[in-house]
Amino acid sequence: MAPDKDEYAWAESGEARRTAGFAPNEGGPGRVPGAAGESVYDKGRTRQSGKFRIPLILIGAVIAVALLSLDGWLWWMNARQYEDTDDAFIDTHIVYVSPQIAGLVTAVRVNDNQLVHKGDVLVEINSADAQARLNQIQAEKAQAGTQYQQSLDTEKGAAAQAENAERELARYRQLQRTLPAAVSQQQIDEATAADDNATAQRDAAEQQVSGALAQINNYDAQLSAAQLSLGYTRVVAPIDGHIAQRSVAAGDYVLLGQQMLAIVPLQMWVTANFKETQFADMRVGQSVTVKVDACGSAELIGHVDSIQRGAGQAFEILPPENATGNYVKVVQRVPVKIALDRIPPDCPLGPGISVVPRVKVR
Repeated sequence: MAPDKDEYAWAESGEARRTAGFAPNEGGPGRVPGAAGESVYDKGRTRQSGKFRIPLILIGAVIAVALLSLDGWLWWMNARQYEDTDDAFIDTHIVYVSPQIAGLVTAVRVNDNQLVHKGDVLVEINSADAQARLNQIQAEKAQAGTQYQQSLDTEKGAAAQAENAERELARYRQLQRTLPAAVSQQQIDEATAADDNATAQRDAAEQQVSGALAQINNYDAQLSAAQLSLGYTRVVAPIDGHIAQRSVAAGDYVLLGQQMLAIVPLQMWVTANFKETQFADMRVGQSVTVKVDACGSAELIGHVDSIQRGAGQAFEILPPENATGNYVKVVQRVPVKIALDRIPPDCPLGPGISVVPRVKVR
């Protein structure tokens, strides 16, 4: 059956060809298949949308670069207000405890890492010898006190005899001047000899009193030393702090000056070694935030306490000296003491723990 004329006309139209996926051939009635079912009309529309897409990509790239630049500028504006370093650590003056007398340790009253206060007993040393020495000196001093009292009594009697002899001699001499015939020269000589003897005895008694008093003073000094030695048998904490490096136990025999344990003080600070190029705006009193890994996320607050006058290498045992002329400049580090305003009670700080301080210099 022949197709209808109207249907044939529709099939030959451009609408039918576009719908069927063919592009019209401007030179004739032939058909050219489109790529992947896409007509020439669709390809043109795609090229036009691509022209708009390229400027949008450029605009997005410009905006991204601008945002990154702004972010970098803001970071730099904030970072230039601070100076930091990772060459920093907690510092303090550790106190090493040693005995001041030798002896046998009878008791250790503290444990490792224990908090102690000034005056707490740390170690006890056998006090028998020190107590015996103290008792001996006390007895000798008591005996010296008795001798001193006796010498005082002797000196008092000798002084009285010397006074009587002096008065007797004066009386004879007065009579010799008024009544020469009443007093013989022999009486004058005997009175003079008696006065000289009494005076000598008085002087000797006074020397005995002085000697006895000096002996008592000497025993007082020995008594103080013995009491001090007895006190040294109880080693007490000189400061508040935590026990560390305990190396003594009951039964040990310790020598004078032997290290038994250490005490870490409660007062600590940060020693931060900044590069010399970081000191242009750094001043004493500037605020500091200190990040400590041992304290978790907590940041400690402090301030710049002082800046050492000189690089760290200048205080070494053998400081560098360039006398050969071959010199390479190396940026040196200078220690800065940072005082901590407050330490959290649950933060186990100790000397040597690394920290990262950040000083606000502007």
